[in-house]
Amino acid sequence: MLTTRTNRLDPSLIPQEELAEVARFFAKPDHVLLTDSEGRQIEIPEALFQHFARIVRMMSERKAIVMLPEDEAFTTQAAANFLGVSRQFFVNLLEKGEIPFRLVGTHRRVTFKDLLEYEKKRDQTRRVAMNQLSDEVASAGLYFSDYKGDE
Repeated sequence: MLTTRTNRLDPSLIPQEELAEVARFFAKPDHVLLTDSEGRQIEIPEALFQHFARIVRMMSERKAIVMLPEDEAFTTQAAANFLGVSRQFFVNLLEKGEIPFRLVGTHRRVTFKDLLEYEKKRDQTRRVAMNQLSDEVASAGLYFSDYKGDE
């Protein structure tokens, strides 16, 4: 299992001026070339360029970055924390088959990929429900666009 310590990119380890300079390169829409010690160059592919640009931008905003592979295994408590739910609620989701898991001895483990997939489905379901509720409120004439709060 990976640890946060070994996968954490801490912006405080890079001088701010140096980060700002790198951020300027990645802020341009053009690609950046990598050059090795023998002078050979290669252009960074678009998808990787965009990912690096986002990492550099966030670090220049003094935000630390933690990298996790999709197959990283989470404990039930860590997974519950990630989703912002109680451990018992999360275990109930596992037992209902809403999120796949595997057993390591007697302990359940969930992959990061499966957590992201569940989170995406959950958020989509919430959006649909909120849109339906909004439509119902509007069609019932209960939404007032000129409402200005308590006056």
